[in-house]
Amino acid sequence: MENIHRVVVRFNSGDILKGYVRNFIADEGFVTFEEAGTCKEQNVPFGELKAIFFVKTFEGVSGYKDKKAYGIRKSIGRKVYIRFDDGESMIGFLEGDVPWKKGFFLSKPDKRIKGFFLIPVDSDSNNIKVFVVGSAIRDITLMP
Repeated sequence: MENIHRVVVRFNSGDILKGYVRNFIADEGFVTFEEAGTCKEQNVPFGELKAIFFVKTFEGVSGYKDKKAYGIRKSIGRKVYIRFDDGESMIGFLEGDVPWKKGFFLSKPDKRIKGFFLIPVDSDSNNIKVFVVGSAIRDITLMP
């Protein structure tokens, strides 16, 4: 059975595309992406991407600002703070196990790990979950 997801793809270059992915597999190292309004699929290597946002709608809710604090929804995993190479940061819940070696400080994840899923802290966010590409991360911190 084919799984089709509505996504917003953010590139390291700052470019953003909206479209669909089918049967997303994180271990492949690329995503097969179809830009909205076209029928053309392309394979985009993870090395070109910052993150893939699995979204409810392409438009979002006009004027809505995501809440960026823990405690507004029930904890659904490990709390994590991520800072990207471009300086942007995100907080959320890590879906699954910690995909890198633990220590007092967590920095670059294991290069073999392509990325991981982050669940937003705001359940009203347009983002359902985010696939964070490991190569786009400057550092990661697990929160208490």
